Amino acid sequence: MSTTEKRTDRRTEQAREADAADRLSTAPREEREEPVGGPVLGVIGWARWFWRQLTSMRVALILLFLLSIASIPGSLIPQNSVDDLKVQSWKEENERWAPLFDRLQLFDVYSSVWFSAIYILLFVSLIGCIVPRTWQFVGQLRGRPPGAPGRLTRMPAYATWRTDATPEEVRETAASLLKGRRFRTHTVGDAVASEKGYLREAGNLLFHVSLIVMLIAFAWGQLFKSEGGKLVLEGDGFSNTLTQYDDFRSGSLYGSDDLTPFTFFLDEFTGTYERTGPQRGTPRTFEAAVRWSRPGEPEKKKLIEVNKPLEIDGTKVYLLAHGYAPVVTVRDGKGKVVLDKVAVPLLPIDGNVTSTGAIKVMDGYRDKNGKKTQLGFQAFFVPTFGGEGKGTMFSQFPALDFPVLALNGYTGSLGVDSGIPQNVYQLDTRKMTQFKDANGEILKARLLPGETMKLPDGAGSITFEKGVKEWASFQISEQPGQGWALGGAIAAIAGLVGSLFVRRRRVWVRAVAGPDGVTVVEMAALGRGESPKLPEELQALALALHERAPTTAAAPQPEATADPPAGGDTSVRPEDGTAGTEAEAPTPTDPARQGRPAEASAPEGSASEGSAREGSTPTGSGPTGEPVAPAPTEPGDEPRIPAEGVEK
Repeated sequence: MSTTEKRTDRRTEQAREADAADRLSTAPREEREEPVGGPVLGVIGWARWFWRQLTSMRVALILLFLLSIASIPGSLIPQNSVDDLKVQSWKEENERWAPLFDRLQLFDVYSSVWFSAIYILLFVSLIGCIVPRTWQFVGQLRGRPPGAPGRLTRMPAYATWRTDATPEEVRETAASLLKGRRFRTHTVGDAVASEKGYLREAGNLLFHVSLIVMLIAFAWGQLFKSEGGKLVLEGDGFSNTLTQYDDFRSGSLYGSDDLTPFTFFLDEFTGTYERTGPQRGTPRTFEAAVRWSRPGEPEKKKLIEVNKPLEIDGTKVYLLAHGYAPVVTVRDGKGKVVLDKVAVPLLPIDGNVTSTGAIKVMDGYRDKNGKKTQLGFQAFFVPTFGGEGKGTMFSQFPALDFPVLALNGYTGSLGVDSGIPQNVYQLDTRKMTQFKDANGEILKARLLPGETMKLPDGAGSITFEKGVKEWASFQISEQPGQGWALGGAIAAIAGLVGSLFVRRRRVWVRAVAGPDGVTVVEMAALGRGESPKLPEELQALALALHERAPTTAAAPQPEATADPPAGGDTSVRPEDGTAGTEAEAPTPTDPARQGRPAEASAPEGSASEGSAREGSTPTGSGPTGEPVAPAPTEPGDEPRIPAEGVEK
């Protein structure tokens, strides 16, 4: 019986004895479930697994993709942080979807729980990815390039030749040459080791660090930002206090005391437009001439243009829009002036500045019986009138060429005393009565500058005064972190370029004395990853080194001791001086030998000897991966690349 059969019988017998002992035992059996699929992870094990997954490049890319996807609703759906009125209007138009969108926080995307979760996870993932790689990179910078391998002929790019210079001189020259090419270089034994391309990893780290800087800058800007709008008439001013804003929004950590103190006055707004051609009506000039000052400082003048804001201590004042404000005078039934030449801003609704709005008389007005009440007018203004005889009016040009003001009036309660905020450009007519003429028709009038519309039943009048003022709308914003975000974006692009286009590579130069006392020089290069230009770089280095350590003069060739075989040649083996058949040169299509020189086919342990043929020149891989053949054995020949492959 064989030994294997004996072992099998012994194991079977042991299993039977154990089964019998279990049956005889009266002790309760312990039912154990064997784990399936390997060992069970504990709490620490699961935590490590989760951390490794979170800090992997794959998860970081997934989170970055999710963050970009999560930003889409913030661009398509109105946001409370941008325009409350648009959000309210959207809810009224989409009553069915509004409750669901509220629960999903789609009106506050950038401050929602789910967006913040993606943001924070991406932040943690990047930090967890960068920290260990940074220490690893620092260790690489503090270390030295590795020494030369035993067989340089195995490298993808290789060159060799013989020279009369001593090995020490060759190594010293090679070290100086490589340092001049910005290689990190040191000598190990009989070879010079060098490495280059650390910018690749540095660029990779810079890219990730820049992403973190951008995330921090954006978060900082959202927490400490402030943004508000103000419509200013010509001749009026603005003081940077909370009560002066028409609308104001700020970050959760921003306080009203953080507002930069300053004031400015709008002296004049200038707008010019193209008057002829296909671009007629296109704005050409939008300029707001202002005077501004800080507390206790003299006034300064500034011309604010589109995308050229006024900047004061980190706060920027942008010119956003412009419009017209007709000047009106309102009198009551007794002729008393209630509104005296008041400019009423109207909002434009098209590119030709057709404008609408409301004129509200809230205080001081009494009807013909002396009873206090309120007046309201719906106003429609065109700077250049058009539409005569067509039943409607519209503006033909945005400049003030032919201004017309259309009005209809109401009397009653404007609703401003209810405590509910209302739009100053809209008229709430629920508790008001519209004026009618003697025929019972709605009272309407189109007024030219200087004309007056009289109200029925002695209710008073309204006059469109000559001269229309212009207004400009400004956005006053303070957004810290923008400079950091811009710097991070530029650094990220620079790091990405470095990581994509820089290749890490190593070059070794070995110089040893051959059996005949002549120095044998070997050069090899190895790239980290695919590097198609590696052979070209090694060739350039070999040519530069060959100029300083040229090929030795040709030695007398020994006589052949036997006739060469048919089809062979009479090359001499340097180890024994006998003639033999030269190995067939590798072709570029041979994957096992592609790009390697003929010397690479020497027997194991004879790399230096096989490459030390008399009169040889540096050989290696050409720029297309083709092997480089030795040049003719003439003294002083330099390394060269043949036009097409190696001749057999």
